[in-house]
Amino acid sequence: MSALPSPAPAGRRLTWPWFLVVVVVYLAILQGLGALIAVDRDSGDSQFPTTESIIRSGVIPIGLSVLFGAAVVTWLGWWGSILRYRVPVRHWVRFVPISMLVVAVLGMNYPNLADQPLSLVLSLIVMTLFVGIGEELMFRGIGVQVFRRAGLSEGRVALWSSVIFGIVHLSNAFSEGVQAILQAVVVSTSGYFFYLCLRVGGTILLPMLVHGLWDFSLVSNSAGIDPKAYPGMILPIVLQVVLIVLVIVKRHTIEPVDSSDGTGPHPQTARRAVDS
Repeated sequence: MSALPSPAPAGRRLTWPWFLVVVVVYLAILQGLGALIAVDRDSGDSQFPTTESIIRSGVIPIGLSVLFGAAVVTWLGWWGSILRYRVPVRHWVRFVPISMLVVAVLGMNYPNLADQPLSLVLSLIVMTLFVGIGEELMFRGIGVQVFRRAGLSEGRVALWSSVIFGIVHLSNAFSEGVQAILQAVVVSTSGYFFYLCLRVGGTILLPMLVHGLWDFSLVSNSAGIDPKAYPGMILPIVLQVVLIVLVIVKRHTIEPVDSSDGTGPHPQTARRAVDS
């Protein structure tokens, strides 16, 4: 028996410090351009009061961040690795994307959306679609690949990509104050759930879908000049707590039985035996 190294992943190399630089540029596009062209909100009770506010504060800067992320992936030559993430996972983990999709649909504030102009609802759909694509491409796409290619275990890949995802949302402190700290913690846990969606789907398209629909459900409660409260909005909060407890309890059973326990090096850094 002789051992041969696994083939090196395709594309250019990006170290984690340079990934942080990419994230800073990504943030500058989102927050800088968003602040530059944003419309003053007429109502403190509404985050997205008008179609114009959604387009200028959300659709345009987030859409440009998607283009930036796509340009980075293209330059790196990582599209194949990002679109296909074939890392097995236990069957129970399927509960994560399924439950998030179901709760997003059930928790959507349909009465409030029904009272809004069609243009506002459509712009909200486009904005949250861009959020799902852009944030997943940046963190479950580029971020996950950066840490995988550095030889980290899947557990550490999930941890660091999720932590950075949460830290990025601290930038919301400029507009939302100290509550952005709590938001960053919650977003970090959501980032881990989106990572599990990536593992379940075997493609980044699934976490993009889950993320976009999840965010649309959340912002459906703050759309329009006078948004109406909806009992279903409690469902995402309840599910978030349930998933946190579930993952903590079953964290040692995420990896398949015949794979590594998540504490060793990534398979790309391991060696495989073949017949000599």
